[in-house]
Amino acid sequence: MYINLKAILHQIDTALEKWTDARSRSKYDDCSDLGTEVPELVTTLAATVERLAPRGSRYVENARAALRKNGENEARNLIVLPGILKALRTDYEAGYLKSVYELIHGDIFGDFLEMADYLLAEGYKDPTAVLVGGVLEEQLRKLCQANSISATKGAIPKKADGLNADLANANIYSKLDQKSITAWLGLRNNAAHGKYNEYSKEQVALMLQGVRDFIARNPA
Repeated sequence: MYINLKAILHQIDTALEKWTDARSRSKYDDCSDLGTEVPELVTTLAATVERLAPRGSRYVENARAALRKNGENEARNLIVLPGILKALRTDYEAGYLKSVYELIHGDIFGDFLEMADYLLAEGYKDPTAVLVGGVLEEQLRKLCQANSISATKGAIPKKADGLNADLANANIYSKLDQKSITAWLGLRNNAAHGKYNEYSKEQVALMLQGVRDFIARNPA
């Protein structure tokens, strides 16, 4: 599933609306008279920052610093966290940040490729090939989305080979890349269908390095 800007803003707005509603019912700015509702609100606001802000960003750092500083004084956090979340919303709406999906996409793909490194080093060439092939196919789908190329035919998702052809025909990347991707997808298919003798560990290693390089040169 792809997360778009509209979905991000909706999540932020939902969290802020809960805080606004609580603030309208409270006598105080910190909502300290709302009892057990306060820690629930703090959790919602903090979790929204953690979930939607880029890793290591000032939004996350400030939210964590506030939680550490205020300790059990949850009411104090209800003064700080809404401001952080509003700033995050403003920057997303202004286009200053990448979409959350792009950020998660990069982190998760990096994790998967590191996992592939480990599997290959341990001698598991077959699951490595399947894993790297999955990362490659998802990258192709993301590139299609980023370049307004349909990744479906009607309601049916296109196969990876079709995505590869569409992207190359649109000059998103070169015909040489297209040929390399065709070979990598073929290796992945062999692994997925139990044809383990039709490729070597060395070929899987080259595939892993090639896919890593391709993603670095063609971010989505």
